[in-house]
Amino acid sequence: MNKEAIELLVSKHPDLKGAQEKLEAMQPGAYCIHRSWGMGVIKDYDEKTQRLVIDFEDGDRKGHQMDPAFCVDKLDVLPANSVLVRQREEPEIIEEMIKKNPTDLVVEVLSHCPDNCASQSELERQLQRILGDRRFKKWWLATRKLLIKDPRIAVPSRKSDPFVLRDEPVRAEDEVMDEFFETKNPHKKIAHAARLLGLSVKHEDIKEALPEILRELTLSLKETKVLTEGERLYGLWVRNDLARFIHEDPEQIEPRSADLLRESPSLSNLAESIPGTHYKRYLNLIERTFVDEWVKIHFELLKNSSGKFTTECVNYLLEQDLEKEVAETLERWLNEQNLRGPLLLWIIRNRKSRKYGELMANILNPRLLSAVFYAIDYEALQNASTRRIALADAVSDDAQLISELLENASQETATDLATMLMLNQGFEELSKKSILARFIKLYPTIQSLVDQGGATAKQRALIVSEESYTARKAEYDLLVSKKIPENKEAIATAREHGDLRENAEYKMARQEQETLLARKDQLEAELSRAQMTSFEDSPTDNVGVGSVVTLKAVADKKRKACFAILGAWDSDPERSILSYQTALGQSILSKKVGETATLNIATDSEEWEIVSIERWLDVKDRFVK
Repeated sequence: MNKEAIELLVSKHPDLKGAQEKLEAMQPGAYCIHRSWGMGVIKDYDEKTQRLVIDFEDGDRKGHQMDPAFCVDKLDVLPANSVLVRQREEPEIIEEMIKKNPTDLVVEVLSHCPDNCASQSELERQLQRILGDRRFKKWWLATRKLLIKDPRIAVPSRKSDPFVLRDEPVRAEDEVMDEFFETKNPHKKIAHAARLLGLSVKHEDIKEALPEILRELTLSLKETKVLTEGERLYGLWVRNDLARFIHEDPEQIEPRSADLLRESPSLSNLAESIPGTHYKRYLNLIERTFVDEWVKIHFELLKNSSGKFTTECVNYLLEQDLEKEVAETLERWLNEQNLRGPLLLWIIRNRKSRKYGELMANILNPRLLSAVFYAIDYEALQNASTRRIALADAVSDDAQLISELLENASQETATDLATMLMLNQGFEELSKKSILARFIKLYPTIQSLVDQGGATAKQRALIVSEESYTARKAEYDLLVSKKIPENKEAIATAREHGDLRENAEYKMARQEQETLLARKDQLEAELSRAQMTSFEDSPTDNVGVGSVVTLKAVADKKRKACFAILGAWDSDPERSILSYQTALGQSILSKKVGETATLNIATDSEEWEIVSIERWLDVKDRFVK
């Protein structure tokens, strides 16, 4: 655009006066970027129509005409030395930077940014334009690691901070060391020390400072009270790696990582709080610390594991040639109803893998599907939030799972599982219908169960404690093995006494038979619905099965009550233990601290507020007779 054309445009649109410099840059041959249409080059200015003529690279927009008055705020004219322009004018030079000197390319981009700095999103946007969507992600992942060691660029530790091109190069190691010695925060000290390990591959460049770094980090780990177990253990590992470089024995420096493990109240909880990159190191430390018990501990960790840690546990056991033991243990846990949701999720996702498939060969059956449905229902019962259940989503998304697990199932077993699904609280209705359709495809008669809306379905599963299940099972075994056979013999003996109409012994024996058989049927029905729990998964953020709840009356805050909400067969009112099926239990299930419920505890119905929620396993000693 020439001077006259710009003056004419500004006279018609006075608000463009502040954009005069930008209008002057809109010359033929200048490269530009449109916010929606991307890169283009200005070809001409048509004075008759008073429009710019631009060839855009993307789409069918060659010779596209645009009114400068309406595009000035959406069109940026690029300086001749910008990287995007150079990529068009000197493609070989920019391509060599991309492939061989990626940090030089970032330096070049930052040098053209205001104040030589750019936010992470702005820098990534510019680099993405240069590389294209297909190449950018992998290239940027590798380049970021190189930038950390480049003394010319200050790489932000937080997303909200900018990338800065320094006026004078500063070694990243020196910068991190300064930050390490300045901070008193143990979290930051560990992070800076770990970063030093990553920056200095051979540590020669920080060798002189290492003894002091080691001393300060050790002191911080020993004195601090703010670190969690997992954070402290990770800090000890960072310290140990630094110690080894200067030939100090980490086992002679307190605190020791092995001591932390011995003092830990829960190795499973500790595993959840360490970085995933250190899972194998954690398992190895357990083996070295608990020489005689490590296999047992590893299996316990596996039982309580989830996600990547499950994979690491299995891999570690396989590396120790314990494949047979892993397979047998998984089968035993299934038979004992001890497979938990996260481990079941791992089994479902890995059942066809070459590496793990054989471990699960003996558990891919209807019993596994029953365990999956129970775990989903149990999590739904314990969870008051609306977050999705990962195991339920996995079952819904896996189109082959139902057919594989029901391959050798009887009609009765399939119907029972379909019933269990229909009553399950952990599935959304659409997902439930989709899964039921897979059942019906294999067993068409299940359609009648669906048509009746579950009217013929059995009652939902019962959550019971291991102790109460064992007691009921013992009662059932005693009935079947002793009491019923003895009663049968008593009836036979009474028959021999003559006229049955006047035979009191016979009538009593038959009445006892009716009682025994009725109890047998009842126990069979209850035991078939029972799902055992150890209450280890009981929540503390809301009331669930396995919670101990303290309440106070809203009208009189001095009046308090405390109840344990346990399994269906655990009620013992004298000890303040209630089944989750009781009216009081149902009224407070899923409630959180601070919420209220209308309860009938000591008087007529009144409002009670939940004061605290604890786990039964942590406080059960309070309820000892």
